Amino acid sequence: MQFFFVRDHRRKYRYFSSEPVSQIQIKTSRWKELWELAKKKLMLLPQRILRQEQAFGKALKSKEDKIQIFYSGRPGKKRIQTRFYFFLQRQRTKHILLLVGEIILLPISGLAAFLPGPNVFFGVLALLMITHWQALRGINKTLKKKFEFVPSPLFREWEQARESKEENKYPQIFKKIEKEFHLDGIQKVLWK
Repeated sequence: MQFFFVRDHRRKYRYFSSEPVSQIQIKTSRWKELWELAKKKLMLLPQRILRQEQAFGKALKSKEDKIQIFYSGRPGKKRIQTRFYFFLQRQRTKHILLLVGEIILLPISGLAAFLPGPNVFFGVLALLMITHWQALRGINKTLKKKFEFVPSPLFREWEQARESKEENKYPQIFKKIEKEFHLDGIQKVLWK
């Protein structure tokens, strides 16, 4: 599995893996319809957020001690290591705050059980909590691993085109990146 740490069109770093976006696996028997509906709603999240959450979650399954991360090569290795470390710290803080907020909203969404029909609010909130919890655990596990940053000329070309605002080159660059790294829908992660 390959990991990437690249700036998007808003100059924010995005962290994602080469794994395609997949449904979250939760085994339930009693509330199966509710979970299926909630999973469909979760898949409506923007690709850049969904891919990042799943990349953090994939770290839980990784047995390797070293993670290979592709980046543009523009900042030096020491600088990108520092940025990546602070990026992970910021994401960990964000996920902790999101979990606290979701825990506060959980009893309120439970009140929707009095409404007729399935409690979709509770299901979606519970699924988001599971996703954020898995991502938080993945971030903590990722922080304990060693990183090997590998410069990629394709991501360098993307960042140069983005800085010079040459939007006509974007589709060609995205096609090259998709072909090289087998990343379907990369334009939804890095651009719009």
